[in-house]
Amino acid sequence: MAQFQFVMRSGPTPGVTFPLEGDQLVIGRDSSNGVAINDAEISRKHSRLSFQGGKYVLEDLGSTNGTFVNGQRLAGPVVLKPGDVVSLGEQIVLMYDAINIDPGATVAVSRKSVNSVHPPVQSSPPVQASTPVYSGAPVVKKTNMLPIFIGGGVFLFICMCAGFFWWVDATFRWCVFFPFLSGC
Repeated sequence: MAQFQFVMRSGPTPGVTFPLEGDQLVIGRDSSNGVAINDAEISRKHSRLSFQGGKYVLEDLGSTNGTFVNGQRLAGPVVLKPGDVVSLGEQIVLMYDAINIDPGATVAVSRKSVNSVHPPVQSSPPVQASTPVYSGAPVVKKTNMLPIFIGGGVFLFICMCAGFFWWVDATFRWCVFFPFLSGC
């Protein structure tokens, strides 16, 4: 039997595990969601997980900053596979994992974790700064190149004007190009 979970790799609480239980789970900022992540970059109802045929299907709910799987923005529902990286906006990164559970195994639970009202109990150690987060497809951040091209064009235009005026002055052609100047 497999159980699924999200492990936060980057965001407000790195290392926290979100067990995925149920046929429909909403991911978002609202505390009533099945996966509640309190971050301004996430919409109140950001995306939805649906359990279909033994697998979870993820879809964006029209969020402002988008939902991504392995760096690709969702345009429709996507079936998640263990190891997939789910990003909510640019800063929140969750790793989707499957945990194989032996139904005959004994599970020990501490009294502290049973009485806790804090976020879900971590089943994996927190991510350390030296631990590689994900070695799969890189997340590509797009840079707007338009200001760089405009700045380069302006700089080139100024250099060409300065060169032209230097040439006019060096070859004594002021009166040729500017006959309206006094003294020509």
